[in-house]
Amino acid sequence: MVKPRVLLADDHGLLLEAFTRLLEPEVTVVGRVTDGRALVRAALELRPEVVVTDVSMPELNGLEAGRQIRQALPDTRLIFLTVHEDPELAAEAFRAGASGFVVKSSAASELAQAIRDALAGRRYLTPRVAGGDLRALPAPTSPGSPLDRLSPREREVLQLLAEGRSMKEIGARLGITTRTVAFHKYRLMDKLAVRSTAEIVQIAARHRLV
Repeated sequence: MVKPRVLLADDHGLLLEAFTRLLEPEVTVVGRVTDGRALVRAALELRPEVVVTDVSMPELNGLEAGRQIRQALPDTRLIFLTVHEDPELAAEAFRAGASGFVVKSSAASELAQAIRDALAGRRYLTPRVAGGDLRALPAPTSPGSPLDRLSPREREVLQLLAEGRSMKEIGARLGITTRTVAFHKYRLMDKLAVRSTAEIVQIAARHRLV
């Protein structure tokens, strides 16, 4: 019997090793990465059945990476892991295309169950959030998250700015000029009605991007 192929992403190497030991009796772990940009590259290369990723990832957060993966690989299932028992975050994860949402304080068996459910076409929510009832998660509110006003590229620039990267560093990572980074920075600041990098950091932290 061919085991499902799973790609793991977490910025803590010890956790990646622990997840691998936990899951490999049932699945084949085809890759392990430690930042969101590497996650997207690995998913496009390896084309796994399931991606298990932390929400708070450097370079590119798990939610944004998941959106990019789902757009390119609509059949790949996404399982999000986080330390936050946050119904709004869970709701956003499912809107981003998640098949499962598990918190790191959950029983070890929950992650394996979330993967089994995802492969069977079901969605899994940890009982630690909204009692495990997807229907109890908050609906989107108008006007929604301020980040919804940003383009995917602007969200990438926002996260990298919040991580303390210079515009030159961001340009090198994204393959664009410093001038283009500056254009995106001032566009996103205008959309978010902020005036400083410190306010950008506050918004990123509020939305679990850093």
